[in-house]
Amino acid sequence: MAKKSILNGKSEKFLEKYINNASPTGFEAEGQKLWLDYIKPYVDDHFVDNYGSVAAIINPKAKFKVVIEAHADEISWFVHYITDKGFIYVRRNGGSDHQIAPSKRVNIHTDKGIVKAVFGWPAIHTRKGGKEEAPKMDNICLDCGATTKEEVEALGIHVGCVITYEDEFMVLNDRYYVGRALDNRIGGFMIAEVARLLKENKVKLPFGLYITNSVQEEVGLRGAEMMVQNIKPDVAIVTDVCHDTQTPMINKIVEGDNTAGDGPVLTYGPAVQNNLLKLIINAAEKKKIPFQRAAASRATGTDTDAFAYALGGVPSALISLPLRYMHTTVEMVHKEDVENVIKLIYESLQKIKNNHDFRYLK
Repeated sequence: MAKKSILNGKSEKFLEKYINNASPTGFEAEGQKLWLDYIKPYVDDHFVDNYGSVAAIINPKAKFKVVIEAHADEISWFVHYITDKGFIYVRRNGGSDHQIAPSKRVNIHTDKGIVKAVFGWPAIHTRKGGKEEAPKMDNICLDCGATTKEEVEALGIHVGCVITYEDEFMVLNDRYYVGRALDNRIGGFMIAEVARLLKENKVKLPFGLYITNSVQEEVGLRGAEMMVQNIKPDVAIVTDVCHDTQTPMINKIVEGDNTAGDGPVLTYGPAVQNNLLKLIINAAEKKKIPFQRAAASRATGTDTDAFAYALGGVPSALISLPLRYMHTTVEMVHKEDVENVIKLIYESLQKIKNNHDFRYLK
């Protein structure tokens, strides 16, 4: 007998709408509005900071504060230079991959609305045999159908306009969610689902829970840096994505051995507080939630680092979702992993006390 899903029709409709909406780094407002509208029925209060990070709060008057966090932004491009013939060269906004750009359709976001364009690439017939020139930052460019710089500008396009891919969400083989920006709006979805389950199951937590969707992770964890100062939490559990290393051309000796479908990935590393990690592992083992392990070196590269080293040290842990094809338009995550991350955060929260002391020496 198939396991009953903890997700419902409303959940998955929200996920599709949320992933399809553009939320580029520094311009996350529309996505944050969608997220906040969805989560509001399950929380008591919320606040939005100056740069657009959102904290939805359960039990806001409690002194002891626990954060569950994801980041809301997606990689994108900026208009950087417009030629006299109307071609548009770009600059990265986050870790955008220049090699996947050729032949992609994009949306250029302007004050006049969306302008459609494509990343053009010379036809195969025109390229010489032998070693071909690869896509690079100085040779990929956008074509919006204009023939002059003035025509481009008349469309509302100017240097600094942000550009996103238009690829949309889909379900593959009834097993994988696929789309752009699953890194890491799938995280925002998962923490919102934790809030829903807490509300629907009438779980009373003995602390304040701050369900936090931070901006600007893709450019240096900046949103989380601001939110840790705003919230001043006692504990932080962060969720992000990591690599499913089973696909071709990935070196497991370098990247580790994790598999989409085998459960959340728990990270060991300096930023991860070991006693909090043990609590999460105990929750997984008690509830028979499958999980995998990974090791980070100096940093996790996620918002965990921003929380861990702030305010004199916030006990922090990272629960990651294995993902294929990171920073492409066809990022893939396994549906069962999504549910198990939600379950693991949900169960872990119920093991934290309202004055939990994670120190080693007391």
